[in-house]
Amino acid sequence: MGMRRPTAKSLTLDLLSSLRGGSLPVAALVAAAGLFGIEENALRVAIARLLAGGRIARDERGRYRLGAAALAVDRRVLGARRAEERTVRWQGCWWLVHAGALPAARAPGRRRRVLALRLLGFESLVPRLALRPDNLRLSLSELRDELHELGLERDALIVRASELDASSEARARRLWRYEALGTSYRRLLAELAASEARLGGLPEPAAMVESFLVGGRAIRQLALDPLLPEPLAPEALRRELARALRRYDRAGRRAWAGFMARHGAPHVATPAHGERTQGVPLDPGVSA
Repeated sequence: MGMRRPTAKSLTLDLLSSLRGGSLPVAALVAAAGLFGIEENALRVAIARLLAGGRIARDERGRYRLGAAALAVDRRVLGARRAEERTVRWQGCWWLVHAGALPAARAPGRRRRVLALRLLGFESLVPRLALRPDNLRLSLSELRDELHELGLERDALIVRASELDASSEARARRLWRYEALGTSYRRLLAELAASEARLGGLPEPAAMVESFLVGGRAIRQLALDPLLPEPLAPEALRRELARALRRYDRAGRRAWAGFMARHGAPHVATPAHGERTQGVPLDPGVSA
């Protein structure tokens, strides 16, 4: 299966997110872009737009780091490696978010709302009412804060429901596809294992590109994963994928270590393609 290549924007964000507060010179960004066939002019245009939007920042040395506007979603994506630590045993209750009383929002506001719900695993039960199982290690106030930080309006109604009527319960349990999730987990497990076995024998540029693309697919899966409990999703397979990703991350860091060191930016995470701020696909099933 072919892997989607990064854009100039997503490559810049992913490289800078791997630094955990560090920075890179433009020369490093240009060199990395070249590995993926991205022209220098396209990269510089993307940098200018990301600067204007506050998603990256330039320090006093002219080096670039991740900006404040990208941090909320970036923390969510980087936390994908430890996603299982965010869950507790499901007792059958649900979180519901009702957007019906919110004022009409322009398109950017609606996109932020949908993205916030998607990143926390909410799906649309009926128009303007989204829900997810209450199996996250979050209180109501913590859930509200996280959704707000990701883009949901503060005035949205959030409710914890201990019981749904039988018809709504059955409909809610069909919102997520157990078998499709399992297929995705198994495919990514096989990709990570095969790539990990290859990386050590590849030239540095090829290993950098492969670890970026393969690791990015797994990170994207777990960052967007709804973290569902059994019987809504195959929990054991998801945990296995998270463990495999942590192993692969170490191999990816080795692949990028020489490049980062040459540019004065030792990193603690593998750069991984995920288009992690605006490029995460919005879920048309969540009404906003």
